Amino acid sequence: MAIRIYNTLKREKEAFKPVKEGRVGIYFCGMTVQDRPHLGHIRAFVVGDAVRRFFEFSGYEVNYVQNFTDIDDKIID
Repeated sequence: MAIRIYNTLKREKEAFKPVKEGRVGIYFCGMTVQDRPHLGHIRAFVVGDAVRRFFEFSGYEVNYVQNFTDIDDKIID
């Protein structure tokens, strides 16, 4: 199955071509905890996981990384 990705620079869809054949690296910015939890926090994890699963289902070996911003003094006070 050919995967097509929208290239915002060219403003058109183009065929997805990984840097290394059969392997995909994905980085998703996770939630930043600054206040009470909300649906936007869950969205970050759900969308990232769905993209990862799609590529795995399509036969790619996936290296998936998602950050979780460390707790700092702003949310402890």
